[in-house]
Amino acid sequence: MLTKNKQTWLVVGIVLLALVLDQVSKVYIKTQFELGEAHEVFSWFWVVFVENNGMAFGIEWFSKLLLTLFRIVAVGALGWYIHTMIHKQEVRVGYLTTIAMVMAGAMGNIIDCVFYGKIWGYADWFHGQVVDMLYFPLIKNAAGEVLFFRPVFNIADSFITVAVFLIIIFYRKDLDRSLNLMFPKKEVKN
Repeated sequence: MLTKNKQTWLVVGIVLLALVLDQVSKVYIKTQFELGEAHEVFSWFWVVFVENNGMAFGIEWFSKLLLTLFRIVAVGALGWYIHTMIHKQEVRVGYLTTIAMVMAGAMGNIIDCVFYGKIWGYADWFHGQVVDMLYFPLIKNAAGEVLFFRPVFNIADSFITVAVFLIIIFYRKDLDRSLNLMFPKKEVKN
């Protein structure tokens, strides 16, 4: 078990690594590609410059401002959750790593939403679009149409998706246990 200090630095390191990778890739794409430009790296992997208003993989459910504010609140909640788990020393390193990955991915997309519109001159604060560039057209039909995997995404989305899968596969009990510690169930008296 890592000390509280080492756990905190682990989270900080994961968040910084994710943010640097994510933002460097986005700024590179934004400055070196034209919107819609695509380059085939392999038949199954392309770099494609797209922007979206929505959540991971271009999903759009809410207004842009509401989505951005939700992300900020979610990152604050994750930060509080991580701090509480470290303080109680009730968290395994692998689980802590996955939660930090989710937080880092959300922060990467928040940066796009909050700042990119103003920096690149196309929208107000909190209304920027998320830069996506990773495209994996893995399965195509005989006509060359992509059957599986159509979404274009970014490194922040990847951190979130990988972390969620790892939590589902390996850390469900950690999630349940930590939530029970933070929000104990009250016994109902008859």
